[in-house]
Amino acid sequence: MTGQEARIAPETSAAVLELRGLRKAFGEHEVLRGIDLTVHRHEVICVIGASGSGKSTLLKTVNLLEGIDDGEILLQGTDIADPRIDVDATRARIGVVFQQFNLFPHMSVLDNVTLASRQVHGVGRAQAEETARRLLGRIGLADFAGAYPDRLSGGQQQRVAIVRAIASDPELLLLDEVTSALDPQLVGEVLDLVTELKRQGSTILMTTHEMHFARYVADRIVFLHQGEVVEQGAPAEVLDAPQHPALVEFLARVHA
Repeated sequence: MTGQEARIAPETSAAVLELRGLRKAFGEHEVLRGIDLTVHRHEVICVIGASGSGKSTLLKTVNLLEGIDDGEILLQGTDIADPRIDVDATRARIGVVFQQFNLFPHMSVLDNVTLASRQVHGVGRAQAEETARRLLGRIGLADFAGAYPDRLSGGQQQRVAIVRAIASDPELLLLDEVTSALDPQLVGEVLDLVTELKRQGSTILMTTHEMHFARYVADRIVFLHQGEVVEQGAPAEVLDAPQHPALVEFLARVHA
């Protein structure tokens, strides 16, 4: 157990996600090489690392978009990597936002946000729309409920994508470089929303290249190098006093 894990309060110490010996290869190239990682309830973990280190693949395996070659993925204690698992039912428990917004262009913002609640979780339209309007109001987009995505800026579209992911109150939220496709002036809009989700107690596993943001929002930072977790800990420990040579080199490149 790391020092950061030891500091987690007892009421938040329950594991939402546990990765045990996770391995994934594409042909001869092993992308994930025995990942062990635990995400506790209400914890925000930021995964950092160079391009090609396996960050996006890690999140895709958790959401069952990529199969694994070995290991376990425990969601609330159940191994969802078991081939007998109901994939659709499992994905319904996880909210996911990737680099691209992936909003349906032929549907209004309101319909985009309510689609999963209505079609997957069986929530009535009136209730789903009430929740969606409340969430859109909280991010300042209530007036865009009837608009189509092409009327929104990139930052607005990404915030809608995040609201869509949390509308059904997922057990775990996965965010994969959610600011990488945005112009710099729009990044702050999205990061403010993630910060608000942290304050509300969401459990989040995210990849990011925004080191300042990771320092501010993360309970723990995990450094992935060549498919392995080589260092993790509290933001100040990882970013200010890195131990592994690869992390030292990575941070030097980032700061440069």
